[in-house]
Amino acid sequence: MVSTGAVPNLAFRRLRGPRSAGEFAAAIRRSAREIGEQVACDARYIGRVESGEIRCPNYAYERVFRHMFPGTTLEDLGFSPRASVRGRAARPAADAPQPPTAPPPAPGSDTDEESDVLRRVFMTSGTTAVAAVSLGLGLGGPAASLPLQRRVGETEVSAVERAVRQIRLLDDRHGGDWLYRRASQPLKAAYALLDAGTASRGATADRLHSGAGELALSVGWLAHDSGRFEDARSHYAEALATARVAGDPALEAHAFCNASFLARDTGRPREAVRAAEAGLRAAQPLGSPRLRALLALREAGGRAGLGDRTGCERALGRAHTAFSAGPSGADPEWMSFFREAELEMLEAQCWAALGDWSRAARHADRAVRLQDPHFTRNLALYRAELTWDLARGGRPEEAASAGHAVLDLLDEVQSSRIRSMLHDAVAALGPRPAASPEVRDFMDRYEAATTDA
Repeated sequence: MVSTGAVPNLAFRRLRGPRSAGEFAAAIRRSAREIGEQVACDARYIGRVESGEIRCPNYAYERVFRHMFPGTTLEDLGFSPRASVRGRAARPAADAPQPPTAPPPAPGSDTDEESDVLRRVFMTSGTTAVAAVSLGLGLGGPAASLPLQRRVGETEVSAVERAVRQIRLLDDRHGGDWLYRRASQPLKAAYALLDAGTASRGATADRLHSGAGELALSVGWLAHDSGRFEDARSHYAEALATARVAGDPALEAHAFCNASFLARDTGRPREAVRAAEAGLRAAQPLGSPRLRALLALREAGGRAGLGDRTGCERALGRAHTAFSAGPSGADPEWMSFFREAELEMLEAQCWAALGDWSRAARHADRAVRLQDPHFTRNLALYRAELTWDLARGGRPEEAASAGHAVLDLLDEVQSSRIRSMLHDAVAALGPRPAASPEVRDFMDRYEAATTDA
């Protein structure tokens, strides 16, 4: 088993005192109700915090803990600073300051309509004369009001780039359902800047096109993850058009990569193959083996959907060869999620599409073991794939155990894609009366969780 490097949270354990994990969880739920929060805290959650698996709680839990223990900081409670949990180095831009992070997580609350972080990150102006949106805010800065008639320069372009990173940050932790409706406004503002035609020429204008296109892809991904497939298709097409206008092969490769993934997920495997091949052509001059590896995996997924086992295996072979070349300075910033765990996950999905459930389960299990537990959404996704593969492979008790691990994360993750996978896995386990006690226990818990949702 691959070590996650988790460090036990002794400070949080001391706060529990002599209470059992269940008693402490009940106290947390009571405190949440006192301030109008909703958290489904149980003994499992307490165990995950105390083991160090959860390095930083979501915002709802943070507010509850601060209510329970006034005057304390996250560090006082034994947690890591929020910024350190998901920071990723950005690829340098020729004429831009170096932002400290890139893609994914961040938390949320069951009462997402009233989420403080959303109000701060995606607040908009009430006037129609400006493209006013919190482009690229940190978790508390002011919204940027961008009059359409002003000349667009470094400030506005950097704001678009920060908005892309912020959306990715929020997505990896929380999933697309929570975020999609709020993320469209920054996208509209970015394209308003393009339409205004006031950007400086040269590198700044190129960065604005690239940033707007990446923003379209990020919003498209949120639509994709939340089951809004036609919206996703539209956003991906918008990004591809932006790439073509700007002559940006990196953006073009990214757009084709996402389009291939969407085509596979919506039952259009031949289109998935064609889009992946187009992405590979665009990526060829970029010098990123990891990008070529991901696009080869997209092709493999499409070929698996066509039932082309030989073609799938060849594409998987190319993916492994390219991946083994290691990371490169030419790797796009958005690909920071693409590590060995993701490679295993995408290969698992190929074998599942080909009906080789045992092989699919082996790769899904590796993905779960390799994945950094702080990237909650992807961890839930990998566990859902494992649950499905085990259920279809005739291993119901193991599937139930993996399914429990998915349910442990659904307080933090709102992804229609993951819930759909879990629903299919439950259906594959067969009728409840014929199931073993372990499987019935999982089915009961799943039913309760989906009823509450």
